[in-house]
Amino acid sequence: MTSERIVIEIIGWGGMLLILAAYVLLSTGRIDGRSRAYQWMNVVGAACFIVNSGYNGAIPSATLNVAWAGIGLYTLWRVRRRAVEE
Repeated sequence: MTSERIVIEIIGWGGMLLILAAYVLLSTGRIDGRSRAYQWMNVVGAACFIVNSGYNGAIPSATLNVAWAGIGLYTLWRVRRRAVEE
């Protein structure tokens, strides 16, 4: 396995851990679904999956994660906008 491949795998596993941790925290009520922390965990996790999926040629997975990150970024924008308005 090349060092590039190892880095890509580490990125993928890191993304998986972030998204899984976000879901566990949400499911146990320790974090709110509209919180910045939850959204950033999902955005960064999805970005990691985009890198890993793209590298491995899993275009449907990469596309799903582009949408996932986009939803997270949109939610972050709305949360910030609402905070500025208050």
